[in-house]
Amino acid sequence: MDRTQLIIVRHGQTQWNLKLIRQGHLDSPLTEKGIAQAKALGERLVRETFTALYTSDLGRAVQTAQMIAEATGHQIVTDPRLRERHLGIFQGLNGDEIREKYPEEYRLHRTVGPSYVIPGGESVQQQVARNVDYLNEIAEKHLGETIVVVTHGGVLSGFFRHALSISFEAPRRFEFMNASLNVFTYEAGNWMLRTWGDVSHLVSGGSSDGDDP
Repeated sequence: MDRTQLIIVRHGQTQWNLKLIRQGHLDSPLTEKGIAQAKALGERLVRETFTALYTSDLGRAVQTAQMIAEATGHQIVTDPRLRERHLGIFQGLNGDEIREKYPEEYRLHRTVGPSYVIPGGESVQQQVARNVDYLNEIAEKHLGETIVVVTHGGVLSGFFRHALSISFEAPRRFEFMNASLNVFTYEAGNWMLRTWGDVSHLVSGGSSDGDDP
């Protein structure tokens, strides 16, 4: 039976990652370290045989994908379904600012769980359903192939839970690092995790800050 392999990578470090600002569907450019991380990803992925390069259409992911493409020669396919969770009124703020400006919404965000829709945004359940539907679609499209997907920390977090059947209510006990390689295989409608959080291509490691408030 045909098996698809997805190498899913998180974008390089951004300026807002450093400041712990919630990005969501807003954006900030890669830092110098983030650019170096993206270039290292490209050098690492040159050693892989893959047929397609997909990315979220948000700038930080596209910037990372472009540096991979410069190294590997692939065309980039962008799609908004690979975007991070839309954080609505929380976007562009750090944790302290969210708690001060929107105390009730922050309380609901922390207590209601994955069904809570941030005003102006979406819930974790909505985000993960959007991501998983598209990852299933491209896995079916590329049966028997290896493809690379550039996306975000929240997408990786949600997909990790989906693939391993971990409840979205369970506390997070795992990291998702900038410019990390995470490998999943898809076969007969099922996902299996093969590699998680590989940053061996980075000299100084990654960061898990910024995308999972």
